[in-house]
Amino acid sequence: MYAALWRVLPGPWWVRVVILLAAVAVVLYGLFFWVFPWVSTIVDPQEVTIQ
Repeated sequence: MYAALWRVLPGPWWVRVVILLAAVAVVLYGLFFWVFPWVSTIVDPQEVTIQ
């Protein structure tokens, strides 16, 4: 999968690295500002019972 992604990206290796770093940054931004807050409203860690 990673090799296929590497072959699809345009440019020399340093441009590919910059594109991949930007893509990782966008994914992390989306996770931290949209996905994780949405999940925290569903999952309440204070309501844990152990028997």
